[in-house]
Amino acid sequence: MGLRDKYAYAIQVCKGKLQGNAEEHDGKLYFKGAVSSEAEKNEIWNAIKTIPDWQKDVVADIQVHAPAGAAVGTAGTSAARSYTVQSGDTLSKIAKEQLGNAGAYMKIFDANKDVLSDPDKIKPGQVLRIP
Repeated sequence: MGLRDKYAYAIQVCKGKLQGNAEEHDGKLYFKGAVSSEAEKNEIWNAIKTIPDWQKDVVADIQVHAPAGAAVGTAGTSAARSYTVQSGDTLSKIAKEQLGNAGAYMKIFDANKDVLSDPDKIKPGQVLRIP
């Protein structure tokens, strides 16, 4: 089974979202391209990470490029941020570092219910939206 077969689900998720490609060479699967939002980027990453040993197979360079006319950082709106969970992290620790208040961990949990099922169960490598 080739890597394109192994990651068929992730490649399918990319269709219509990733302006780029997924190419297999040198024993790796390279995802390279741009998407229009952090949510699309996270959706692709989550699909890649459905394979337990993805770290040894995948090299990904997925950039977010807002579509023309999109408001970025305008007054009254907050720019979307993301955070990749590191070993030893907790939602409280991330909330303290990113939001300035450890007690705000439920805001992060609520913003990531599509990825998280329990605020006490986060894993290194997960990409979380920071509200």
